[in-house]
Amino acid sequence: MKTRAAATAAFTLATLLTLAGCSGGTTSGGSMPGMDHGSSSSASPAQSADANEADVMFASMMIEHHTQAIEMSDTLLSKDGIDERVTALAEQIKAAQEPEIATMEGWLEDWGATSSDMGGMDHSGGGMMSEDDMQALEQATGTDAARLFLQQMIEHHRGAIEMAQEEASNGQNSDAVDLANQIVESQTSEIATMEELLATL
Repeated sequence: MKTRAAATAAFTLATLLTLAGCSGGTTSGGSMPGMDHGSSSSASPAQSADANEADVMFASMMIEHHTQAIEMSDTLLSKDGIDERVTALAEQIKAAQEPEIATMEGWLEDWGATSSDMGGMDHSGGGMMSEDDMQALEQATGTDAARLFLQQMIEHHRGAIEMAQEEASNGQNSDAVDLANQIVESQTSEIATMEELLATL
């Protein structure tokens, strides 16, 4: 986790420098007609593939977000004595998010971007768990673990919904926007399910 945190900090700095126009990169001439992306010195290569910087940021950050949700689910699924409804939900989250990660990684490759372009940005407040949060889940047992997982995943989902809503508003790539809308719908439903489960544990 410490390595990930260090990498996150490094990517954050690199991204801020890029967005500030300090990267020294050459200007891309591949802007879409009629689209003013407002960043002449840091134009994303994604723009030439019907994707803008919002699309790249969404895919990159959501890959990181989904990866942590899967890690949280795996942690819960490794425990004994967990309510079967909660384990079923954890399995459902994994089944939904693993193929979405593969899809978004494919997009980034097609767009000439990588998850390190923007995915390392520190989006605390976007529902991401801290190292302490992850350790608390690791150490919890039984019903306490089930409750903590649900509480953390509700927060995690809310962050994903905010990110997806931003993509739906600002994204250009139709597939990415469609996925963002699907995430809003599915994770809103899962939050309702998790809140109901919490009330019964």
